[in-house]
Amino acid sequence: MATVPIGPIHPVLKEPLRIKLVLDGEKPVDAEIEMGYVHRGIERIMEGKHCHKGIYLSERVCGICSYVHTMTFAECIENISKIEIPDKAKYLRVVTCELERIHSHLIASAVYNLAIEHETLAMWLLNAREIIMDLMEMITGNRVNMGYNVIGGVRRDINREMMDEIYKKLDIFEEEIKNIIEVFETGPLIALRSKGIAVLPYHKIMRTRAVGPVCRGSGLPESDWRLRHPTYQELKFKPVWREEGDNFARMMVRHEEIFESIRLIREALEHYEECSGDVRVRAEIKGGKGEWRNEAPRGEVTYKMEITDGGIIKRIMIRTPTVMNLEAYKYMLKTCPTVADALSAYTSIDPCVSCTERSIVAIKDGKEIPLNFGVML
Repeated sequence: MATVPIGPIHPVLKEPLRIKLVLDGEKPVDAEIEMGYVHRGIERIMEGKHCHKGIYLSERVCGICSYVHTMTFAECIENISKIEIPDKAKYLRVVTCELERIHSHLIASAVYNLAIEHETLAMWLLNAREIIMDLMEMITGNRVNMGYNVIGGVRRDINREMMDEIYKKLDIFEEEIKNIIEVFETGPLIALRSKGIAVLPYHKIMRTRAVGPVCRGSGLPESDWRLRHPTYQELKFKPVWREEGDNFARMMVRHEEIFESIRLIREALEHYEECSGDVRVRAEIKGGKGEWRNEAPRGEVTYKMEITDGGIIKRIMIRTPTVMNLEAYKYMLKTCPTVADALSAYTSIDPCVSCTERSIVAIKDGKEIPLNFGVML
Protein backbone atom coordinates (compact mmCIF):
# COMPACT_ATOMS: atom_id res chain seq x y z
CA MET A 1 0.00 0.00 0.00
CA ALA A 2 1.21 3.49 -0.82
CA THR A 3 -0.18 6.98 -0.19
CA VAL A 4 -0.19 9.66 -2.88
CA PRO A 5 -0.95 13.21 -1.70
CA ILE A 6 -2.91 15.44 -4.07
CA GLY A 7 -3.22 19.13 -3.22
CA PRO A 8 -3.79 21.48 -1.57
CA ILE A 9 -2.68 23.11 -4.84
CA HIS A 10 -3.23 20.96 -7.91
CA PRO A 11 -4.33 21.71 -11.52
CA VAL A 12 -7.52 19.65 -11.19
CA LEU A 13 -8.63 21.32 -7.92
CA LYS A 14 -10.79 24.45 -8.18
CA GLU A 15 -10.26 25.12 -4.46
CA PRO A 16 -7.58 24.01 -2.02
CA LEU A 17 -7.87 20.77 -0.08
CA ARG A 18 -5.67 17.71 0.31
CA ILE A 19 -6.66 14.24 -0.88
CA LYS A 20 -4.50 11.42 0.45
CA LEU A 21 -5.10 8.56 -1.96
CA VAL A 22 -4.33 5.07 -0.67
CA LEU A 23 -3.13 2.88 -3.56
CA ASP A 24 -2.78 -0.84 -4.07
CA GLY A 25 -0.30 -0.78 -6.92
CA GLU A 26 -1.80 1.90 -9.16
CA LYS A 27 -5.41 1.29 -8.14
CA PRO A 28 -6.97 3.66 -5.56
CA VAL A 29 -8.65 1.82 -2.69
CA ASP A 30 -9.34 4.59 -0.15
CA ALA A 31 -8.89 8.29 0.48
CA GLU A 32 -8.47 10.65 3.39
CA ILE A 33 -9.60 14.22 2.82
CA GLU A 34 -8.05 17.12 4.73
CA MET A 35 -9.77 20.49 4.76
CA GLY A 36 -9.34 23.82 6.47
CA TYR A 37 -7.44 25.88 3.91
CA VAL A 38 -10.30 28.32 3.26
CA HIS A 39 -12.11 28.22 6.61
CA ARG A 40 -13.91 31.48 7.41
CA GLY A 41 -16.33 30.72 10.25
CA ILE A 42 -19.06 32.61 8.42
CA GLU A 43 -21.90 31.37 10.65
CA ARG A 44 -20.16 32.70 13.76
CA ILE A 45 -19.70 36.06 12.03
CA MET A 46 -23.48 36.22 11.40
CA GLU A 47 -24.40 35.72 15.06
CA GLY A 48 -25.49 38.94 16.73
CA LYS A 49 -25.98 40.74 13.42
CA HIS A 50 -29.25 41.89 11.88
CA CYS A 51 -30.70 39.62 9.21
CA HIS A 52 -30.21 42.34 6.58
CA LYS A 53 -26.48 41.96 7.17
CA GLY A 54 -26.88 38.21 7.44
CA ILE A 55 -28.35 37.89 3.96
CA TYR A 56 -25.41 39.88 2.62
CA LEU A 57 -23.01 37.43 4.30
CA SER A 58 -24.95 34.38 3.13
CA GLU A 59 -24.26 35.40 -0.46
CA ARG A 60 -20.55 35.02 0.31
CA VAL A 61 -20.84 31.39 1.46
CA CYS A 62 -20.35 30.19 -2.13
CA GLY A 63 -19.14 32.10 -5.17
CA ILE A 64 -20.74 29.88 -7.82
CA CYS A 65 -24.18 29.28 -6.25
CA SER A 66 -24.42 32.50 -4.23
CA TYR A 67 -28.01 33.20 -5.27
CA VAL A 68 -29.59 30.07 -3.80
CA HIS A 69 -28.02 30.91 -0.41
CA THR A 70 -29.75 34.30 -0.22
CA MET A 71 -32.97 32.73 -1.45
CA THR A 72 -32.82 30.04 1.25
CA PHE A 73 -31.85 32.59 3.93
CA ALA A 74 -34.76 34.86 2.97
CA GLU A 75 -37.29 32.02 2.74
CA CYS A 76 -36.20 30.69 6.13
CA ILE A 77 -36.91 34.05 7.79
CA GLU A 78 -40.12 34.50 5.80
CA ASN A 79 -41.23 31.08 7.04
CA ILE A 80 -40.39 31.94 10.67
CA SER A 81 -42.10 35.35 10.49
CA LYS A 82 -45.07 34.16 8.34
CA ILE A 83 -44.29 36.72 5.63
CA GLU A 84 -46.20 36.19 2.37
CA ILE A 85 -44.20 37.51 -0.58
CA PRO A 86 -45.82 38.72 -3.86
CA ASP A 87 -46.38 36.19 -6.65
CA LYS A 88 -44.13 38.22 -8.93
CA ALA A 89 -41.23 37.72 -6.53
CA LYS A 90 -41.86 33.96 -6.33
CA TYR A 91 -41.53 33.54 -10.08
CA LEU A 92 -38.56 35.89 -10.40
CA ARG A 93 -36.78 33.86 -7.72
CA VAL A 94 -37.32 30.72 -9.80
CA VAL A 95 -36.02 32.44 -12.95
CA THR A 96 -32.80 33.63 -11.33
CA CYS A 97 -32.30 30.42 -9.34
CA GLU A 98 -32.56 28.31 -12.49
CA LEU A 99 -30.24 30.61 -14.44
CA GLU A 100 -27.71 30.13 -11.65
CA ARG A 101 -28.22 26.35 -11.79
CA ILE A 102 -27.45 26.37 -15.52
CA HIS A 103 -24.27 28.39 -15.10
CA SER A 104 -23.13 26.19 -12.20
CA HIS A 105 -23.74 22.98 -14.18
CA LEU A 106 -21.81 24.40 -17.14
CA ILE A 107 -18.82 25.14 -14.90
CA ALA A 108 -19.03 21.65 -13.38
CA SER A 109 -19.10 20.06 -16.81
CA ALA A 110 -16.23 22.22 -18.07
CA VAL A 111 -14.05 21.31 -15.07
CA TYR A 112 -14.85 17.62 -15.54
CA ASN A 113 -13.91 17.77 -19.21
CA LEU A 114 -10.64 19.45 -18.32
CA ALA A 115 -9.97 16.62 -15.84
CA ILE A 116 -10.41 14.01 -18.60
CA GLU A 117 -8.33 16.16 -20.99
CA HIS A 118 -11.07 17.31 -23.33
CA GLU A 119 -10.11 20.98 -23.35
CA THR A 120 -12.08 21.85 -26.49
CA LEU A 121 -15.41 20.79 -25.02
CA ALA A 122 -14.60 22.64 -21.79
CA MET A 123 -14.03 25.89 -23.70
CA TRP A 124 -17.28 25.45 -25.65
CA LEU A 125 -19.18 25.03 -22.38
CA LEU A 126 -17.63 28.13 -20.81
CA ASN A 127 -18.35 30.13 -23.94
CA ALA A 128 -22.02 29.08 -23.88
CA ARG A 129 -22.17 30.01 -20.19
CA GLU A 130 -21.59 33.67 -21.08
CA ILE A 131 -25.12 33.86 -22.53
CA ILE A 132 -26.51 32.86 -19.14
CA MET A 133 -24.23 35.24 -17.26
CA ASP A 134 -25.43 38.12 -19.45
CA LEU A 135 -29.04 37.29 -18.55
CA MET A 136 -28.25 37.16 -14.85
CA GLU A 137 -26.52 40.53 -15.07
CA MET A 138 -29.45 42.03 -16.98
CA ILE A 139 -32.01 40.86 -14.39
CA THR A 140 -30.10 41.50 -11.15
CA GLY A 141 -27.36 43.99 -12.07
CA ASN A 142 -24.49 41.62 -11.23
CA ARG A 143 -22.95 38.42 -12.55
CA VAL A 144 -21.96 36.61 -9.33
CA ASN A 145 -22.92 38.18 -5.99
CA MET A 146 -26.21 39.54 -7.24
CA GLY A 147 -27.74 41.10 -4.11
CA TYR A 148 -31.17 40.40 -5.63
CA ASN A 149 -33.07 38.70 -2.81
CA VAL A 150 -34.44 40.64 0.13
CA ILE A 151 -36.62 39.49 3.00
CA GLY A 152 -40.09 40.03 1.59
CA GLY A 153 -39.33 39.56 -2.11
CA VAL A 154 -36.72 40.67 -4.63
CA ARG A 155 -34.95 43.96 -5.13
CA ARG A 156 -36.05 44.93 -8.64
CA ASP A 157 -38.65 44.11 -11.26
CA ILE A 158 -38.20 43.27 -14.94
CA ASN A 159 -39.92 44.85 -17.97
CA ARG A 160 -41.25 43.62 -21.31
CA GLU A 161 -37.97 44.27 -23.15
CA MET A 162 -36.04 42.21 -20.60
CA MET A 163 -38.52 39.34 -20.89
CA ASP A 164 -38.18 39.34 -24.69
CA GLU A 165 -34.41 39.28 -24.32
CA ILE A 166 -34.59 36.31 -21.93
CA TYR A 167 -36.76 34.34 -24.37
CA LYS A 168 -34.50 35.23 -27.30
CA LYS A 169 -31.22 34.33 -25.61
CA LEU A 170 -32.63 31.11 -24.12
CA ASP A 171 -33.56 29.98 -27.64
CA ILE A 172 -30.01 30.68 -28.86
CA PHE A 173 -28.46 29.01 -25.83
CA GLU A 174 -30.70 25.94 -26.02
CA GLU A 175 -29.72 25.25 -29.62
CA GLU A 176 -26.02 25.74 -28.87
CA ILE A 177 -25.98 23.56 -25.75
CA LYS A 178 -27.80 20.72 -27.54
CA ASN A 179 -24.90 20.42 -29.97
CA ILE A 180 -22.29 20.55 -27.20
CA ILE A 181 -24.02 17.86 -25.11
CA GLU A 182 -24.33 15.65 -28.20
CA VAL A 183 -20.52 15.75 -28.48
CA PHE A 184 -20.28 14.67 -24.83
CA GLU A 185 -22.76 11.83 -25.28
CA THR A 186 -21.16 10.40 -28.42
CA GLY A 187 -17.45 11.10 -27.85
CA PRO A 188 -15.37 7.88 -27.61
CA LEU A 189 -12.74 9.48 -25.33
CA ILE A 190 -15.46 10.68 -22.95
CA ALA A 191 -17.06 7.23 -22.88
CA LEU A 192 -13.69 5.59 -22.17
CA ARG A 193 -12.99 7.92 -19.22
CA SER A 194 -16.56 8.16 -17.88
CA LYS A 195 -18.70 5.05 -18.40
CA GLY A 196 -18.28 2.43 -15.70
CA ILE A 197 -15.83 4.68 -13.81
CA ALA A 198 -16.40 5.68 -10.16
CA VAL A 199 -19.68 3.80 -9.84
CA LEU A 200 -21.80 4.67 -6.81
CA PRO A 201 -24.51 1.99 -6.50
CA TYR A 202 -28.02 2.79 -5.29
CA HIS A 203 -27.57 0.89 -2.00
CA LYS A 204 -24.49 2.99 -1.15
CA ILE A 205 -26.45 6.22 -1.58
CA MET A 206 -28.43 5.52 1.58
CA ARG A 207 -25.22 4.94 3.52
CA THR A 208 -23.40 8.06 2.31
CA ARG A 209 -26.49 10.33 2.21
CA ALA A 210 -25.23 11.82 -1.03
CA VAL A 211 -27.38 14.59 -2.53
CA GLY A 212 -27.97 16.45 -5.75
CA PRO A 213 -26.85 15.14 -9.16
CA VAL A 214 -24.56 12.64 -7.37
CA CYS A 215 -27.63 11.05 -5.79
CA ARG A 216 -29.90 11.34 -8.82
CA GLY A 217 -27.21 9.82 -11.02
CA SER A 218 -27.57 6.66 -8.93
CA GLY A 219 -31.34 6.34 -9.21
CA LEU A 220 -32.89 8.48 -6.46
CA PRO A 221 -35.00 11.24 -8.10
CA GLU A 222 -36.91 12.10 -4.93
CA SER A 223 -33.76 13.63 -3.47
CA ASP A 224 -34.48 16.85 -5.40
CA TRP A 225 -35.90 19.40 -2.93
CA ARG A 226 -37.61 21.30 -5.72
CA LEU A 227 -40.28 18.60 -5.50
CA ARG A 228 -41.18 20.01 -2.06
CA HIS A 229 -40.98 23.72 -2.89
CA PRO A 230 -44.46 25.29 -3.34
CA THR A 231 -43.53 27.44 -6.35
CA TYR A 232 -41.81 24.58 -8.17
CA GLN A 233 -44.80 22.35 -7.45
CA GLU A 234 -47.01 24.94 -9.12
CA LEU A 235 -44.68 24.89 -12.16
CA LYS A 236 -44.96 21.06 -12.32
CA PHE A 237 -41.25 20.43 -11.84
CA LYS A 238 -39.98 16.98 -12.88
CA PRO A 239 -36.64 15.69 -11.53
CA VAL A 240 -33.95 14.34 -13.84
CA TRP A 241 -32.30 11.06 -12.90
CA ARG A 242 -30.33 8.08 -14.22
CA GLU A 243 -29.48 4.65 -12.82
CA GLU A 244 -25.88 3.90 -13.91
CA GLY A 245 -24.23 5.73 -10.98
CA ASP A 246 -20.96 6.41 -12.82
CA ASN A 247 -19.17 9.60 -13.90
CA PHE A 248 -21.11 9.66 -17.16
CA ALA A 249 -24.48 9.43 -15.37
CA ARG A 250 -23.65 12.26 -12.95
CA MET A 251 -22.60 14.56 -15.77
CA MET A 252 -25.61 13.67 -17.93
CA VAL A 253 -27.97 14.43 -15.03
CA ARG A 254 -26.48 17.93 -14.94
CA HIS A 255 -26.76 18.29 -18.72
CA GLU A 256 -30.39 17.15 -18.79
CA GLU A 257 -31.23 19.41 -15.83
CA ILE A 258 -30.17 22.36 -17.98
CA PHE A 259 -33.14 21.71 -20.29
CA GLU A 260 -35.52 21.30 -17.35
CA SER A 261 -34.23 24.63 -15.98
CA ILE A 262 -34.91 26.30 -19.34
CA ARG A 263 -38.47 24.91 -19.28
CA LEU A 264 -38.97 26.17 -15.71
CA ILE A 265 -37.73 29.66 -16.62
CA ARG A 266 -40.16 29.89 -19.53
CA GLU A 267 -43.01 28.55 -17.41
CA ALA A 268 -42.21 30.98 -14.57
CA LEU A 269 -42.18 33.93 -16.98
CA GLU A 270 -45.59 32.92 -18.35
CA HIS A 271 -46.97 32.87 -14.80
CA TYR A 272 -45.20 36.17 -14.05
CA GLU A 273 -47.00 37.88 -16.96
CA GLU A 274 -50.33 37.09 -15.31
CA CYS A 275 -49.31 38.80 -12.04
CA SER A 276 -49.64 42.44 -11.02
CA GLY A 277 -48.38 44.59 -8.17
CA ASP A 278 -44.97 44.99 -6.58
CA VAL A 279 -42.07 42.54 -6.23
CA ARG A 280 -41.57 43.01 -2.48
CA VAL A 281 -43.49 43.75 0.69
CA ARG A 282 -42.48 45.53 3.86
CA ALA A 283 -41.42 42.67 6.10
CA GLU A 284 -42.22 42.62 9.81
CA ILE A 285 -39.67 40.20 11.22
CA LYS A 286 -40.81 38.18 14.23
CA GLY A 287 -38.67 36.11 16.55
CA GLY A 288 -38.57 32.35 16.48
CA LYS A 289 -36.77 29.25 15.28
CA GLY A 290 -37.02 27.56 11.91
CA GLU A 291 -35.28 25.93 9.01
CA TRP A 292 -35.62 25.87 5.25
CA ARG A 293 -34.19 23.71 2.49
CA ASN A 294 -33.69 24.38 -1.19
CA GLU A 295 -32.08 22.49 -4.04
CA ALA A 296 -28.77 24.16 -4.86
CA PRO A 297 -26.97 23.13 -8.08
CA ARG A 298 -24.94 20.60 -6.06
CA GLY A 299 -27.83 19.36 -3.93
CA GLU A 300 -29.72 20.13 -0.72
CA VAL A 301 -28.74 23.31 1.13
CA THR A 302 -30.20 23.85 4.61
CA TYR A 303 -30.47 27.00 6.72
CA LYS A 304 -31.48 26.58 10.34
CA MET A 305 -31.66 29.68 12.50
CA GLU A 306 -33.05 31.39 15.56
CA ILE A 307 -33.86 35.11 15.39
CA THR A 308 -35.24 37.73 17.77
CA ASP A 309 -38.15 40.10 17.22
CA GLY A 310 -36.70 42.72 14.92
CA GLY A 311 -34.36 40.30 13.15
CA ILE A 312 -31.17 39.81 15.20
CA ILE A 313 -29.62 36.41 14.45
CA LYS A 314 -29.10 34.47 17.68
CA ARG A 315 -27.88 31.23 16.09
CA ILE A 316 -27.51 29.98 12.54
CA MET A 317 -26.37 26.72 10.99
CA ILE A 318 -25.79 26.21 7.28
CA ARG A 319 -25.38 22.78 5.72
CA THR A 320 -24.15 22.62 2.15
CA PRO A 321 -24.29 19.58 -0.17
CA THR A 322 -20.59 18.81 -0.69
CA VAL A 323 -20.16 17.50 2.87
CA MET A 324 -22.32 14.46 2.03
CA ASN A 325 -20.94 14.02 -1.47
CA LEU A 326 -17.34 13.89 -0.24
CA GLU A 327 -18.27 10.85 1.83
CA ALA A 328 -19.72 9.24 -1.30
CA TYR A 329 -16.45 9.90 -3.14
CA LYS A 330 -14.68 7.26 -1.05
CA TYR A 331 -17.09 4.59 -2.29
CA MET A 332 -16.53 5.66 -5.89
CA LEU A 333 -12.82 4.86 -5.67
CA LYS A 334 -13.51 1.13 -5.69
CA THR A 335 -14.23 1.31 -9.43
CA CYS A 336 -11.47 3.77 -10.36
CA PRO A 337 -8.69 1.89 -12.22
CA THR A 338 -6.02 4.62 -11.91
CA VAL A 339 -5.09 7.79 -10.03
CA ALA A 340 -6.22 9.84 -13.04
CA ASP A 341 -9.68 8.28 -12.75
CA ALA A 342 -9.76 9.09 -9.03
CA LEU A 343 -9.25 12.76 -9.92
CA SER A 344 -11.98 12.76 -12.57
CA ALA A 345 -14.30 11.06 -10.04
CA TYR A 346 -13.59 13.88 -7.60
CA THR A 347 -14.55 16.52 -10.17
CA SER A 348 -17.70 14.54 -11.08
CA ILE A 349 -19.22 15.34 -7.67
CA ASP A 350 -18.75 19.07 -8.40
CA PRO A 351 -17.26 19.83 -4.98
CA CYS A 352 -17.35 23.29 -3.41
CA VAL A 353 -14.76 23.52 -0.65
CA SER A 354 -15.27 27.07 0.60
CA CYS A 355 -19.00 26.57 1.24
CA THR A 356 -18.38 23.19 2.92
CA GLU A 357 -15.99 24.27 5.64
CA ARG A 358 -17.87 25.07 8.81
CA SER A 359 -17.04 26.43 12.23
CA ILE A 360 -17.78 24.86 15.62
CA VAL A 361 -16.98 25.83 19.19
CA ALA A 362 -15.61 23.37 21.71
CA ILE A 363 -16.48 23.74 25.40
CA LYS A 364 -13.77 22.92 27.91
CA ASP A 365 -14.13 23.61 31.63
CA GLY A 366 -17.10 25.84 30.88
CA LYS A 367 -15.12 28.02 28.44
CA GLU A 368 -15.53 28.33 24.69
CA ILE A 369 -12.55 27.32 22.57
CA PRO A 370 -12.88 28.35 18.89
CA LEU A 371 -11.47 25.78 16.49
CA ASN A 372 -9.73 27.27 13.47
CA PHE A 373 -10.10 24.46 11.01
CA GLY A 374 -12.81 23.13 8.76
CA VAL A 375 -15.42 21.10 10.56
CA MET A 376 -18.56 20.04 8.74
CA LEU A 377 -21.81 19.95 10.68
